[in-house]
This record gives sequence, C-alpha cells and structure tokens, in this order.
Amino acid sequence: MSRTRGGRGSDLVFRGLLTVFGASVIVLVAAIAFVLVGDAMPAIKRFGPAFLWTSRWDPVHNVFGALPFVFGTIASSALALIIAVPISLAVAVYLVEIAPHPTAVALSFIVELLAAIPSVILGLWGVFVLAPWVRSAVEPALARTLGWLPLFSGPQYGFGLLASGIILAIMIIPIVSSVSRDVLRAVPQEQREAMYALGATRWEAISRAVVPYGRVGIIGGIILGLGRALGETMAVTMVIGNRPQIPTSLFQPAYTIAAVLANEFTEATSDLYLSALIEMALVLFAVSLIVNALARWLVTRVTAGSRIGL
Repeated sequence: MSRTRGGRGSDLVFRGLLTVFGASVIVLVAAIAFVLVGDAMPAIKRFGPAFLWTSRWDPVHNVFGALPFVFGTIASSALALIIAVPISLAVAVYLVEIAPHPTAVALSFIVELLAAIPSVILGLWGVFVLAPWVRSAVEPALARTLGWLPLFSGPQYGFGLLASGIILAIMIIPIVSSVSRDVLRAVPQEQREAMYALGATRWEAISRAVVPYGRVGIIGGIILGLGRALGETMAVTMVIGNRPQIPTSLFQPAYTIAAVLANEFTEATSDLYLSALIEMALVLFAVSLIVNALARWLVTRVTAGSRIGL
C-alpha cells in the first residue's frame, strides 16, 4: 500500500514537472512578444501604422520606414517558392511513386541532409559560386529572352533579388519535399488502385487521385517552407545586395527584414533607430507565428485523421 501511495506521488510530481516544462514554452513566446512590443513602442508611437508603408530609411535624420524591407522579404520568399515548389513536388512524387526502395531511401537521406547544412555555408557558396554564375549565365540569358519585361532588365550584378530567391529555394526544398513525401505516403492505396481499375496511366493516377487527395498537407508543407524563407538571415544577407530600395527588376539588389536586423542592430546609434529595428523584428515575429500556425494546422488536419485532402 505504501509503495502504491509512493508511486502515485511520483506520478504527480512527474506530471507536474512536465506541465511546467510545457507551459514554459508558452511563457517564453509571450515573454519574447512582450519585450518586442515594449522596446518597439517608441517607434510605434512616432511613426504609427505608416511605418509599414513608408519607404524612407534615414538613420541620420531619424526617419524610418519598413516598406523596402517588407517588400524584399516578401519578394525573395515568393521567388523561392516559385522555384522550390515544383522541384519539391517532383522529388516527393518520385520518392513515393516511382523510385525503387533503395533509391528512395538514399535520396531521402540526401534531401534531409541538405536541410542540415548551416546557412552561413550556403551563404559562402552563394558568394563564391552562385552569384558569379547568376551574373555570367542566368541573368544574361534572361535578359536576352525576356529583357522586354522590366522584371528581367537592367544592370546584371549577380548579387540581388534573383540570387537570394535561388538560395532560399535551395534551403526550403528539403522542408517542402519531406512534408509532401510523408503526405503522399499517407494516401490510401485504394485511391491508386481505383484509378488503375478504370484504366488510368501512372501519370493520371498521380495527377488526378494521389496529389489532389493530399493537397491540404502539401499546402501545409509549402507554408512551412514559406515560414523558413521569411525568417532566413545569413545566407540571404550575403547574396541579396543589402540596398534599402524597392527593386523593379530581379537583377537589382534588395534588402530583407532579417538582413537589416543582422547588419544594423549593432550600429544603431539612437534609441529611435534601435526601436525601429525592434519594430521590424516584431513584424517578422508576428508573420512567422501566423504562417507556422497555419501550416501546422494544415499538416495536422492531414496526418491526424484518416480523411486526407478534404
């Protein structure tokens, strides 16, 4: 009897400790938000909502607007999704539907290994390999074929929005492809067999049954990749050019919120300058939380139940 009471007591202590550790995560997120809001308050009071759509960034005269950085963050992330999503879906479909088991295991390992590469290493690769290649091969080819569009015209630096989009795409491909692979694996085999019974080819079975059935989970994986792209700092900082302007061409330099925080936080010489940087961190924090929450909800909707893609 005494051992039973002792066991129940230890269970209560164990349960209490786990509850405290779990609640500490919520407290930590709330504490970060509280500190960001408090430190950003001088800039919020000074500039108001116009801070988000004002483009002048002048630390000398204490005038700050976040629009170039918000635009650079959204544009580089969107470009990364345009490049990465088709590649990621193709990799996921190949791993689940086509590749032999040994090949699928080896390729999955390599794809997941890509996610483990530190961003500073990818940034160095971007500086010494990607940007020169973009300047000498990609941008001239785009200018020759699509130069009549403003998006593909102008001086070709190598460092700019296009290079940042490519390197972000490389960084989010493992996330999108891994989630999409797991979602496609969860599609019931009956969906494929029903299509084959109707005389469908493998392409028709994949495109009309498998992928549509797991579309919600695939979208969740894409949004997870978007969350990673929005917050990526080091690799983007090294190749985007870091110019606070709204680029009209993919060849022009740009700037992101994460990059300006990394570059200028230690150089902030006034309280308002520092507060403006923290307000941008608050914006990025809020956007990242919303994007990741939405992605988790979509992925959970797929993996928690037996009904997928509905």
